[in-house]
Amino acid sequence: MKFWWLLAIPLLVACGEKLPPPDAVVTGPKLVKALKVGAGGTAHEQRYSGEVRARIESTLGFRVGGKLAERLVDAGARVKAGQPLARLDPADAQLTFAQAEANRALAAAELQRSRELQTKNFISQAALDAKVTTAKAAAAQAQLAKNQAAYTTLVADAAGVVAAVLAEPGQVVAAGQGVFRIARDGEREVAVNIPESRITGLNIGTAATVTLWAGQNNAGGKAYRGRLRELAPVADPATRTFAARIAILDADIAVALGMTASVSFAQGNDAQIVVPLAAILQQGEQATVWVIGADATVSQRVVAIERYADSGAVLKSGLQPGEMIVAAGAFKLVAGEKIRIAEAGK
Repeated sequence: MKFWWLLAIPLLVACGEKLPPPDAVVTGPKLVKALKVGAGGTAHEQRYSGEVRARIESTLGFRVGGKLAERLVDAGARVKAGQPLARLDPADAQLTFAQAEANRALAAAELQRSRELQTKNFISQAALDAKVTTAKAAAAQAQLAKNQAAYTTLVADAAGVVAAVLAEPGQVVAAGQGVFRIARDGEREVAVNIPESRITGLNIGTAATVTLWAGQNNAGGKAYRGRLRELAPVADPATRTFAARIAILDADIAVALGMTASVSFAQGNDAQIVVPLAAILQQGEQATVWVIGADATVSQRVVAIERYADSGAVLKSGLQPGEMIVAAGAFKLVAGEKIRIAEAGK
């Protein structure tokens, strides 16, 4: 009984054999995902969303103030040049014109009598000249009052579409206050806002491609040729973006006002290299990637990143097309280490 523990030793040894010692763990080249570097198949594109608008949009208002009595068109209506759009209450304007016309008639009659008296030397030439001046002033005032009465009817100055109605009947409007916004017929363009970080390289006349979102929902949506027509010289203080207008050079009937459109500017060349974000290692202020050599060993190389995109990091320099890099698992490697490349789909 004193030596019962000696019988337990083989059992403990047998149990210990089931757990391999630490140095018995199988080691070998790490398995990584590799990528063959190639030039990008498309040019660097900047894409923005905007709204289709008319080249010229005019806010129309009455040249005189008054109470809006009648609105003759609604939003979306097509109008022709000279077509009445709205009318003010004309009562005050008509009374003003009647008063001015009466003063003109009186001044004209007094001028006629003064001329008759002057021929008989009953009044001086100076007195006659004063009557002439008074008659001319009264006539001008009458014409002005007549014009003011005509201004109580607001007419379209060009053919187009009523984009917005800004006042309703019963409302008292001031002279010059906007009542309608008219989008004139003619050129169509897309209004977009460009971030200040993307403004470099864009100039008036830069080519663009315009695609309607409605067309993108269908196979074979049409793309239109565009041109940067206008670019704000100063950024908006709130959004820090620059307002831009892109003219649609070959717009057709499908390009309707208010539609949402995508505008893309092709910049740069086709030789840009894009690598996955997982392949980038940040070493202090430098970005690096693992380059795979012919003998399946890896070496670290510094690369310059131009920008980040949805597809990965666009490199400015550091790699050449055809080189192999580690696309995933880069953080586990050390310089000079041999690796195994995972097959596609593994």
